[in-house]
Amino acid sequence: MNYHMMAYILGNILRVEGLFLCAPALIAIFYGERKALIAFLLTIGIALFVGTIFVKAEPKDKRIYGREGFVIVALAWIIMSIFGAMPFYFSGAIDGVVNCFFETVSGFTTTGASILTDIESLPMSILFWRSFTHWIGGMGILVFMLAIMPAVDERSMHLMRAEAPGPVVSKLVPKVKATAKLLYGIYIVLTLVQITLLFAGGMPLFDSIVNSFSTAGTGGFSIRNASIAAYNRPYFEYIITIFMFLFSVNFNLYHLLLIKDTRNVFKNEELKYYLFIILGSIGVITVNILSLYPTVESAFRHAAFQVLSIISTTGFATANYDLWPELSKSLLMILIIVGACGGSTGGGIKVSRLIILLKMAGREIRHIVHPRSINIIKLDDHKVDEEIVRGVTGFIIVYLFITLGSFLLISLNNYDFTTSITSVLTCVGNVGPGLAMVGPIENYNFFSDFSKLVLCLDMLLGRLEIFPIIMLFAPSLWRRSYM
Repeated sequence: MNYHMMAYILGNILRVEGLFLCAPALIAIFYGERKALIAFLLTIGIALFVGTIFVKAEPKDKRIYGREGFVIVALAWIIMSIFGAMPFYFSGAIDGVVNCFFETVSGFTTTGASILTDIESLPMSILFWRSFTHWIGGMGILVFMLAIMPAVDERSMHLMRAEAPGPVVSKLVPKVKATAKLLYGIYIVLTLVQITLLFAGGMPLFDSIVNSFSTAGTGGFSIRNASIAAYNRPYFEYIITIFMFLFSVNFNLYHLLLIKDTRNVFKNEELKYYLFIILGSIGVITVNILSLYPTVESAFRHAAFQVLSIISTTGFATANYDLWPELSKSLLMILIIVGACGGSTGGGIKVSRLIILLKMAGREIRHIVHPRSINIIKLDDHKVDEEIVRGVTGFIIVYLFITLGSFLLISLNNYDFTTSITSVLTCVGNVGPGLAMVGPIENYNFFSDFSKLVLCLDMLLGRLEIFPIIMLFAPSLWRRSYM
């Protein structure tokens, strides 16, 4: 294990986080929020001090292997969350260390589950930082690091592979650094376009920025107690619905569009399945909730917004869907499990994994009917390696066990079944709102500190695709030998 290189990268991450914290500090200056400003400056000082200690001696051996990549990613997200929680705690905006940590983990993992009961009472700079954590966590701070680090070699692909969501991670262009820059370039441009469209439609500039941060990261933190419903404007709802979709598709497709390879975009199986699930769900829910709304358009708009909000794992709300018919609620809960596309900022199991799982089931059926037949699983006309197929199977099994285990631990609170199971599903799936006591107009404040820490672990496991966090507990991982 290359500990020196690990410390060097983690130190740089802390210094970058310190620089990110300068943005809300400037907001605090602008709005004259003295207490919040002191909290941000103190956190910036601590982050830069600790980060500088870690990077003081540049390592001679800069090799990063697969296991280092997983450990660095897992530790980076935990450390980022600890330091990111400090402004909440130092400013007194959120009571309790666990509550501060929960809100920050929820932000960086783009889950959007909140313990806050009165969001609008918080200082503007704290609200900005809260939504900014979504934007940082959406693409991942390590992808940002790969884009700016001067000494990035091809082994840094292990970092991107460990952090990026989905069963397959590949370089879009020959160099890892160029790939990271391209991803962040697309991410920034889409965010700026959404900010512009919301502001042009009459949304205040501050609101346009923070809502776009939350949409881009598919996180769902809002600065209004009623979420997006507070604006009561169909235009805003349609714009945010469109961008929830755009940020939840595989970013590789945007690269294909940039190089004018539209043929492979339209051939993409995951996109086809994703569109089919979305359109089918919107159609079913629109019909199911028609009696609750005055017009077909309003029923369609609310159905479309909530379907995209849930499947993209954003978690915004324009309606209390906990009051919808059982069919609609059940369908939304299924979408929580499905999640977005691989290679996007969304969470969940991912559509690409489900496609591979369906094809695995089909292959087994064909094998039973024709035992001597050779059946190859293909995705986009390319053979899916058995290693990836095995990885998908393992992921689904571990995902199931983590969900069941967390559900049993949360059940110690003795709350109703719907509250307990949906709180776990939404945290592992990085969605945020569930049903009953954790519904779209509720929060997570009533849970015990133990349950909040369990849900924090679930959020980290879901965002990092489970294995980087689990690997931290493997004793063999920490040996110095590379063999």
